[in-house]
Amino acid sequence: MDGPWTSTRPAATTGDEEASGDAGAPRAAPLQPSSPPEHRGPDSRAPSEDWPTDDARTSTSSTSSLNCSSPESDEDVFSEDGQTSKEKPGKRGLLRKTKSWKTFFTVVHWTFRRSNSWVQLAGHEGNFRFSEAGHILKRFSLNESRCLQQLMSDVLRPYVPAYYGVEERDSEQFIQMEDLLMGLSSPCIMDCKMGIRTYLEEEVTKSKQQSTFRKDLYQKMCKVDPKAPNEEEHRRGGVTKLRYMQWRETMSSTASLGFRIEGITMENGTVHRDFKHTKTREQIIRTLGRFTDGCMETLKGYWIRLQAIKEALMQSQFFKSHELIGSSLLFIHEQKGRVNIWMIDFGKTTGLPEGQSLRHDLAWVEGNREDGYLLGLDNLLSLFSETMARQAALTPASGQD
Repeated sequence: MDGPWTSTRPAATTGDEEASGDAGAPRAAPLQPSSPPEHRGPDSRAPSEDWPTDDARTSTSSTSSLNCSSPESDEDVFSEDGQTSKEKPGKRGLLRKTKSWKTFFTVVHWTFRRSNSWVQLAGHEGNFRFSEAGHILKRFSLNESRCLQQLMSDVLRPYVPAYYGVEERDSEQFIQMEDLLMGLSSPCIMDCKMGIRTYLEEEVTKSKQQSTFRKDLYQKMCKVDPKAPNEEEHRRGGVTKLRYMQWRETMSSTASLGFRIEGITMENGTVHRDFKHTKTREQIIRTLGRFTDGCMETLKGYWIRLQAIKEALMQSQFFKSHELIGSSLLFIHEQKGRVNIWMIDFGKTTGLPEGQSLRHDLAWVEGNREDGYLLGLDNLLSLFSETMARQAALTPASGQD
């Protein structure tokens, strides 16, 4: 999923807590912790500059919503004149104009539908509608529909939302898919954007063909880092789209680690959304510690699920034959022990010409189409392992008290 988070939370929940799944596909079983850890390291949870708190919001109403920010959308970068919908007249447009790096790149809605269900909506604002319990409707994309359909017969099926075909509502087409938050009352959620780049090669080609120096992108770059533009860019007062896209990926851990944290929602509804400068291993370890509350069983559950996803990816024909850009891993757990990770967002996933394949663990060079997905996955596995090691080192000291 892309970027920002919007959450709504009811005052109370009742009813069946079992998660829904696709009856026709094998689903990964949730991890059931044997017992909570005796000690949860204060260092992994201590407030720090690495954990954004100034943008946190909490909602206790079933009808209120919270918006989260993220690096600006492709609309900002790929508009030809630098004008976007954020700059349209009106109070909402004016509000968006005042916030650098704060646009609706994507939105996640949690809406309380029934006494025992939550509906997860992931994507651009307005792209989703409700369906019957256990399903959601996402605005139709031929590319994503094809991907999900292919994935239903691939070894990756247990790790993606179940696909139920295309449905028409009010003369509009929607993809019907599994609601990944069905039956969860107070989940903690983390969205990680995978890969070493979030733009397609065709977007690079287009940018080179239209290599104009954009003043609006120059201003955005300078606002984040006045030293980022080079001498020529300062002289021109502008940067090209390609230069800006590549610079933007270096601001987070995308370019260096092959993934970045887009947003986190905690059990109590608090939303953390500004991770655009979270890029070092140390920052991410601290973030993982706080996201899991230092619970060893939760950390272990995520590591096991990541390893299972990696093993499936290595066997997947779909993975070998597709370039995954803008796809995310959605981490979900509850304090009672349910742990899961899902591969989501395939709108920019593109198939390769017949006979070609990707390794997904190579650096990107224009023309090789490598996305670095496995580089990011390996780094996530390593970071979860290190977070567990630090937690384990703290546990014996607690047992001696």
